Amino acid sequence: QVQLQESGPGLVKPSQTLSLTCTVSGGSITINNYYWSWIRQPPGKGLEWMGAITYDGSTYYSPSLRSHTSISRDTSKNQFSLQLSSVTPEDTAVYYCARSTLLETDFGSWGQGTQVTVSS
Repeated sequence: QVQLQESGPGLVKPSQTLSLTCTVSGGSITINNYYWSWIRQPPGKGLEWMGAITYDGSTYYSPSLRSHTSISRDTSKNQFSLQLSSVTPEDTAVYYCARSTLLETDFGSWGQGTQVTVSS
């Protein structure tokens, strides 16, 4: 049973870069045919898919976030990470990492989520 766990600072100042890491256990992030995604949910709003990295390191991003989002991985630690630059208070959300077999959908495994607040 794969498990995902998000980690990172809970408070980020406006204009800074938000950095989160997802640590995966119970399965390798290099296993064929899986997408490893970041998803967020702002307060009072629905889930927003941000982007994903695949088993071979290819990356995909939401068009609306592409310009200031970067997803990378560290296969030696079985982790993948999110960097969101130039954040504003509108980036305040619960951030989740998740695994799926299809891009942007069919998420079978989720982390518990981590609250990130953007505020000075």
